[in-house]
Amino acid sequence: MKARQRKRERMVARYAEKRALLLSEGRYEELQKLPRNASPVRLRNRCNITGRPRGYMREFGLCRNMFRQMASDGKIPGVTKASW
Repeated sequence: MKARQRKRERMVARYAEKRALLLSEGRYEELQKLPRNASPVRLRNRCNITGRPRGYMREFGLCRNMFRQMASDGKIPGVTKASW
């Protein structure tokens, strides 16, 4: 899944300029002929370590499980366990 996601990201970047041009000119027939994975809507936020799609924390680029583990190990600077 991680490899598939990276492939989609590369394709979105490759076709971004062409998609923007076609959208601004209203040439929707030509837009339909582009690959499906060239659309940014098909991207999914995934954990950078595990590739998990759910429980993603955008600020850190990690899923909740990896965030908790790395925070407990002190690998994320500035993050401490709450205590009051």
